[in-house]
Amino acid sequence: MAQQIPQAAFDSTVSLLRDPYHFISRTCQDMNTPVFQTRVLLRNTICMTGVEAAQFFYDEKNFIRKGGMPEPIVATLLGKKGVQSLDDVAHRHRKKMFMSFMTDESVQKLVLLTEKHWDKTVPVWMKVKHINIYDEYIRILTQSVCEWAGIPLEPAEVSVRSEDLRAMFDDAGSAGLRHFHSRRARKNAEAWISNIIRQVRKAQRSVEPNSPVGVIAWHQEMDGRLLDDKTAAVEILNLLRPTVAVAVYLTFATHALYVHPECRAKVHDDTYLDYFVQEIHRFYPFFPAVAAKVREDIEWQGYSFKKGTRTILDLYGINHDANLWYEPRKFIPERFATWNGSPYSFVPQGGGDHYTQHRCPGEKITLELLRMATRYLTETISYAVPRQDFQLEENRLPALPRSRFIISHVQLKLRPSEHPQQYL
Repeated sequence: MAQQIPQAAFDSTVSLLRDPYHFISRTCQDMNTPVFQTRVLLRNTICMTGVEAAQFFYDEKNFIRKGGMPEPIVATLLGKKGVQSLDDVAHRHRKKMFMSFMTDESVQKLVLLTEKHWDKTVPVWMKVKHINIYDEYIRILTQSVCEWAGIPLEPAEVSVRSEDLRAMFDDAGSAGLRHFHSRRARKNAEAWISNIIRQVRKAQRSVEPNSPVGVIAWHQEMDGRLLDDKTAAVEILNLLRPTVAVAVYLTFATHALYVHPECRAKVHDDTYLDYFVQEIHRFYPFFPAVAAKVREDIEWQGYSFKKGTRTILDLYGINHDANLWYEPRKFIPERFATWNGSPYSFVPQGGGDHYTQHRCPGEKITLELLRMATRYLTETISYAVPRQDFQLEENRLPALPRSRFIISHVQLKLRPSEHPQQYL
């Protein structure tokens, strides 16, 4: 007979907000269980960690995504009626559209556009005393991904668009004014893209048919209908926002190269570069967790899961599970020489299969941009790192160095035309 899931605190909302990356794994460790129940925002919630929990969570027979994420996250980070909220055949149909943008050719185009915009920015950096690298990465990626998607920005637009895209992920998990700023940014961005969709459909704006904007504007659902303007905008933003959010990972790469200087010479080797990029993906805090709802009454490891119960899977805890990773709190790129490739033991952007499950389709973009950025930082430019606070703020979402990472005295080591052009 199934037993009741162990009960933690009556409501863990405050504890989760204060320690979003460690709360679930520490509670499981303290209670000696891979699963516990509590309340989040006064709603009954199951929390899970571990590779077996990930396998259970990503089996679509057990969970659905519709209604799983808290409303504040949907209203800011994800948007309504996007691919993350779909299940079963409808999800796979929409996901197929997203995966069409993740071909080697398409991702390479985005990488080269990012390199181009970075090249244009470096001369400005060379004239400035101190550069906040996180802010600069956001601007570079905003220009690059918008051009890649088929909506290149005018210079006067860059600040507004980059700030709205930043706020949708950087302020989404916050309380108070920052959260409302994220909601306003979401509203502004959806209005901007919805207008573009209408212009494309009325032949008032020309876009390449195979560009992301062109494909999404004319994407047909399973019943043959086009996406409504707002949903199409949400899906385009589901390409723009996550790509701009890679600025967090690029900041982590800059941080890692400074904190672990022994890596700088090694990343010139392609194999080691792959290990380095994956270790950034594993080691640094990005997505803390994902949520879904129990599809039907079910049992797992002798515990009873009731239909409709929100369930949160601990991603950060799995990536730092000592049962899965040797010395998980240490930065060791070489560990990936022996990683078995399991999509459930390494879940920085979700677990499972990219095509059929809810693993982030843009993970390939993250990895290729990290490869390019690491090479750029070690081969194309030189820079100094002034004294600052390098401590990661793990009580914020997303976590970042307290200083956001400052560099100075930027110089070119290679001319733009001398860049190696193949990153895939």
